[in-house]
Amino acid sequence: MNVHFRIRRYNPENDSKPYWQEFDLADVEPTDRVLELLHRVKWEQDGTLAFRRSCAHGVCGSDAMRINGVNMLACKVLVRNLSNGKDTVNIQVEPILGLPVEKDLIVDMEPFFDHYKAVMPYFVTEQAPPADGRERRQSPEARAIFDDTTKCILCAACTTSCPSFWADGNYVGPAAIVQAHRFIYDDRDQSATERLNILADQDGVWRCRTIFNCTPACPREIEVTRAIGEVKLAIQIGANRARARKLKQER
Repeated sequence: MNVHFRIRRYNPENDSKPYWQEFDLADVEPTDRVLELLHRVKWEQDGTLAFRRSCAHGVCGSDAMRINGVNMLACKVLVRNLSNGKDTVNIQVEPILGLPVEKDLIVDMEPFFDHYKAVMPYFVTEQAPPADGRERRQSPEARAIFDDTTKCILCAACTTSCPSFWADGNYVGPAAIVQAHRFIYDDRDQSATERLNILADQDGVWRCRTIFNCTPACPREIEVTRAIGEVKLAIQIGANRARARKLKQER
């Protein structure tokens, strides 16, 4: 099997704008992953090609990129999944959208992580640890409510597949909302209200237009759109309760 690569290149030190460069690889196995083939291009044809990678097992999330127009982890995509039964497979690779390109397939992740930090992605409680020194216990039923959103690996595939994020980088984005969901619905945490207030502002959850790009983009198969909907619902419930309390006080 042969592979014809079309890769988006950009080196700010030399290039005034991005351009496409093409590479051909022979003797490719159907079970080879796109990441392995990018290594071949870098090691055998052009050592200047730049891309991120680390674990190569779909855990670190560092090699998220657009492959044939879809956000994916290069380490998880097999050539046979892109072949359509053809002997020569055409693969187009470009950086994920909505974040500044630093070089070739590498983007600046700082804006993404700024949004992540803004939603307080950590456990908050003023309760003392259990007297027996063990962990704060939780029922399986309570854990199941937010179990799906604990799987996020912060690859940014969902956020950078979102047209609302492309249009306005101030939007906190799906990944940050998923991270907030994980703690908002944890019955041991005591800062759900603060997170909901953060997500209720103009750059928060209401910028989501329910386009559903984020859910299929997630390499961990998190139901991202569902999590966003549940956060919206939590904000509405909180607002309704606040109005009810105000009306009761006025009476």
